[in-house]
Amino acid sequence: MSAERASRGPERSSRDAFIATTAKLLRRRGYAASGLNEIVTRSGAPKGSLYFHFPGGKEQLAIAAMEHSGGQLQAGIAQLLASSEDLGEALARVLDALAAGLQASGFRDGCPIATVALEAASESEPLRASAAAVFDAWLAVIAERLRSAGLSAPAAERRALLVLAAIEGALILARARHDVGPLHAVREELLALAV
Repeated sequence: MSAERASRGPERSSRDAFIATTAKLLRRRGYAASGLNEIVTRSGAPKGSLYFHFPGGKEQLAIAAMEHSGGQLQAGIAQLLASSEDLGEALARVLDALAAGLQASGFRDGCPIATVALEAASESEPLRASAAAVFDAWLAVIAERLRSAGLSAPAAERRALLVLAAIEGALILARARHDVGPLHAVREELLALAV
C-alpha cells in the first residue's frame, strides 16, 4: 500500500473508488443502467461502506460522481482555454481534446453530465439540479474566456451558451455515429466564429 493511500485511510479510498467507478459508468451507460451492485463490484470497495459514504444511495452517489467529473472537465476546459491567446485556437483545442478522448474510448465515453441529464433530469430534481450546476460552471469558464477576448458580459454569456450547446450536441452526434466528424465540424465553425 502506498504511503498516500495509507494516509488517506480506507474510508476515503473506498469513497473515491465509488465515485470514480460511478463516474465511469455514468459516462458510458447513464444513470439507469449503472446499478449499485456493479458499482460495488467494479470499485473493489467493501459493499458495507457504500451507505456509510452515501446514505442517500444511488442518487447521492451519482451526484457526487457528476460533481467530480464536472470539476475535472471544468479544470480541463479552463486549462485549454488559457493555453492560447488566440480565442479560436483555444476553442479548437477543447474540441480536439474531446474528439481524442471520445475516439480513444471507442466512442463509449460520452459526457457524464449530458448522459444523466437526458435520462434522469425529469425524474429526479437533485440530479437535474446537479447537472444544471455543472453546466453553469462550464458556461462560466467559457464566458470568462470570451470576456477576456473582448466580448461584453451579456455577449460572452450568450456566446458561451452557443459554444457549449454546440459541443454537447456534437458529442452526442459523434457518439451515435462513431465518428468524430461532428466535433471537427463544430471546431471549424467555432474557429470562424471566434475571428
